[in-house]
Amino acid sequence: MDNKVWLKKDMKEKQELVNIILDRFLPRKDEYPKEVHKALRYSVFAGGKRLRPYLTMLAYQLYQENPEAITPVAAALEMIHTFSLIHDDLPDIDNDEYRRGKKSCHAVFGEGDALLAGDALLVSAFDLVTHAEIDDALKVQFVKEISQECGIMGLIAGQMVDIESEGKKIDKKTLNYIHENKTGRLINLSLRLGAMAGGAPEKELKIIEEYGKNIGLAFQIVDDLLDIEGTQEEMGKTIGKDASVEKATFPAVWGVEESRRQAEILINKAKDVIHGLGDRAKLLEILADYLLTRKS
Repeated sequence: MDNKVWLKKDMKEKQELVNIILDRFLPRKDEYPKEVHKALRYSVFAGGKRLRPYLTMLAYQLYQENPEAITPVAAALEMIHTFSLIHDDLPDIDNDEYRRGKKSCHAVFGEGDALLAGDALLVSAFDLVTHAEIDDALKVQFVKEISQECGIMGLIAGQMVDIESEGKKIDKKTLNYIHENKTGRLINLSLRLGAMAGGAPEKELKIIEEYGKNIGLAFQIVDDLLDIEGTQEEMGKTIGKDASVEKATFPAVWGVEESRRQAEILINKAKDVIHGLGDRAKLLEILADYLLTRKS
C-alpha cells in the first residue's frame, strides 16, 4: 500500500474511534442548558484532522496492539485543543470569524456561549481522562501533566505572550517561546501520554519526545506559511490574518524561504530520531513528511 494511502486510512480509522468517544461523552445538544451544549458540540464536530489524538494512539501502538484503551485520553486532548481554538477565535484574542471551514463558535452562538463552551471542554477533558482503561496511577500522572502543559506554564503562557507580541518586533527566542508553548506542548504531550500508557521504556520515551518537539515546531511554521500561501477553502479559516494584525509568526521574523528551510530541517530531524525505533515507527516517519507538505 502507498505510504500516503496507508497514512490516510489509518488516520480515518482512528478519527472515527475518537469521534465515537466524543459523541458518547459530551452532553446531547438538546440537554439543558441547551445553548452551551450546542456550542461545544458545534465546535468539536466541525471537522479537523484530530492530529493530537492520532499522535496519542500511534505512540500507544508502538507498544500495544489495540488503541481503544487509550482512546478516552486521546479524545480528551482533542477537547483541550478545541477549547484553545474557540478561545483563540474570540474578538479579544485573534478575532477570527472562521474555523475549520465554518463560522467560528462565537460568530454562531455569541461570545458568552463560546467562552463557556471552551471552558466546559477544558474542564470536562480531565473527567474523560479518568474513563481510560489504564492504571489509576497513570490517570493521576496524566491529569497532572495535562494541567502543567496546558496551563500558565505551557499553552496559556504561549497564548499570553502571543497577545502581548502583536504589532511588536520580537526576537527569535520570543517567537520560539510562543509557539513551543502555544502549539508544540500539546503535540508533544499527545505523543508522551500515548507512549507512557503503552509502557515505553525511558530511553524510547526520550526519542518520542524529541520527535514531538521537532514536529510541533515544524507544524507551526507550516501553519504560518499556509496563512500566506494557502487558500481559505483549504485552510478553513481566514487567510492573511496574521500579517494584517502583525502577529508574531515565523515568516515575519525569518522570512518565507528561511521559514520553509527551517521546517524542512525540523522534519528531517524528527524522521532521523524516530527512525531509531525501527519499522514499528514507520507511520510516524510518514506522518512527519505529511505535516511538512500539508495544504490545510
